[in-house]
Formats: sequence, C-alpha cells, structure tokens
Amino acid sequence: MKTGALLATALAMISGSAFAADLPVKAVKAPPPAAFDPWDVAFGSAIMNDYVFRGVTQSNHKPSVAAYFEPRYNVTKDLQLYVGLSGESISFTNRPAAEIDIYGGIRPTFGAFAFDIGVWGYLYPGGTCYYGAANAFNGGLTDSAGRPLSAECLANAVPNANTMKKDVSFYEVYGKANYTVNDNWQFGVTEFYSPSFLNSGAWGNYASVTGKYTAPSTLFGSSGVGMYVSGEFGRQWFGTTDSFYGTAAFPNGIHYTDYNTWNVGVGFTYKVFTLDLRYSDTNLSKGDCSVFTGAFNATVGTAPITGINPAGNSSNWCGATGIVKLSADLTAVTNLK
Repeated sequence: MKTGALLATALAMISGSAFAADLPVKAVKAPPPAAFDPWDVAFGSAIMNDYVFRGVTQSNHKPSVAAYFEPRYNVTKDLQLYVGLSGESISFTNRPAAEIDIYGGIRPTFGAFAFDIGVWGYLYPGGTCYYGAANAFNGGLTDSAGRPLSAECLANAVPNANTMKKDVSFYEVYGKANYTVNDNWQFGVTEFYSPSFLNSGAWGNYASVTGKYTAPSTLFGSSGVGMYVSGEFGRQWFGTTDSFYGTAAFPNGIHYTDYNTWNVGVGFTYKVFTLDLRYSDTNLSKGDCSVFTGAFNATVGTAPITGINPAGNSSNWCGATGIVKLSADLTAVTNLK
C-alpha cells in the first residue's frame, strides 16, 4: 500500500506539471522606448573683460556682455538643423548700439566627424557715419556709389581722421569640421567667407585650425569640475575696399593687410558654467590695425606713414590681450526637464 500510494502521488505530480506547462503564460510587457523629441533649444549668456573677434577687440578692450538663443531641430540623431539669435555689447568708431547676430545652418555627423555649415549675419544698428578729414581728397566727398556724402557723415570727424560707415553690417558663409579622437582629444578646421567684410567692399576670407584637450572627469575627484585646454591658429585675408575708405595714394579703395591670429587658453566647467582664461594675439602692426579697425582712439603720427595710413595712426586694438570669460550654457532637453 505504501509503495502504491507513492506511485500515485508521483503520477499526479507529473500530470499536474504537464498540465501546467500547457497553460498560456502571461507575457511581461517591456517598457516602451523613450519617445524621440526632435526639438530642442540652446541658450546662454556670458560676461567677459574684453570681446575679441579673430584677434581684434570689438569693445575697445573694455568689458562686454553677450547672450544667445538657438532653436534646434534634430532630423535624426546625426542630423541637426538650427537657427540662432545672439547679441554682444561693442564699441566701434561709428557707435552702433550693439552687435546683433542672426545665423542658421545644418550640423551633420558621420561617426567621429562633425560638420557645421551655415550663414552668419552681423548687424550693427544705430550707427553714425564718420568721415575723416584726412581722407577728404580721395576723389571727392562721395560714397562708394558716387553719391555725395550725407551731411551727417561730413559733420562727424574722428580727431585722428579715421573713417567708418554708418552701417557696417555684413554676412559670412561658413563651414566647420571637427574630428573627435577620443574622450580627451578633438581637432578641427574652419572656413568663413564674406563678399564685403564689415560692409567695406573688401571681400574677407578666414580659415583656421583648432585643437582641444579635455581632462579626465576624475581630475578633480567627485567635485563635478571639469577642465580643458584649447587653442586656434587662423589667417584672415582681404580684398580691396570701396572708395569710401580710399586715400590719396589709393582713391578707389585700399587693401586691408592680411594677418595671422592665434589664441590659447584653459577652461574650467561646473554644471552649466564655464570659466575660460585665454591669451589672444595677431601679427598686425599698430599702423595696419588702425587702418583696419578705424579705431576712434588711435594716436596720430606714431606709426610709419604709408599709402593706406597717410596720418601714421597707431592702434592697440589688434595686439596681445588676455580674456577672462564667464558663461552659462543650457539646453531645454538637458537642463529644463
């Protein structure tokens, strides 16, 4: 009896297990994949002791503030479209209210290569025409179209005789390429072209190479502070201006001096903040700098007299300078969720 009872129990267990195996198993649903949101917005602001653009101060070596707003649309994870609006406080000879930038383009990536192609417009509203007395003999007091200069233009003269148009707004087309070697190293090239740089009538072409080293995130322990070292070497080429900037030697316009520029610096990051400490310089002489910038505070007679610089003006707007910049950069997807 005992053996029969055990056999019956075993058969019942086997039969029950087989029956259970035939029962439908309720599937456990996996969580749905995160929805792909193609829209994003980047924005930020900065304060710096000197606003320097391609080695040349835009703020007379004085502090400047900046802000930007950039909507983005990610077609795919490797293709982004964007437009942007930014503004910077400046100090030009023609006294515009500010620099306002409007830009847009496309950013495709292919593995370790990232590209950025677009158009950048530089607007300088509120300017006033300044016409230097020393340039009054450049074929007549007319603008580049042969029209008489306005009373406003003739009434304003910089003591050092430098000149600048009322509206120096212009645009550039650009392309950038960046190669990421690993988590620490990046290298890039840039190219910018304008048919009339600063509305001078002279075409402008700027090309540069860049490099950046990002320190390991463990460098400062668990503090969240990051660090990088970066640099750039570039060259700016120019064509010939229109007659507004002409001189007695070159009444139909002058050729701005081509120049090299470079910068190197170290940056520290914490959350959305970046503190960048940078050295910037060019190989432009102080005389050629005065001609190019039309600096209102250029000194007279301290630089060699040349065909494009008949007064021997001299300016430090293109020389060596140190830049301290504190910025905050955010994106809606990353920082505002």
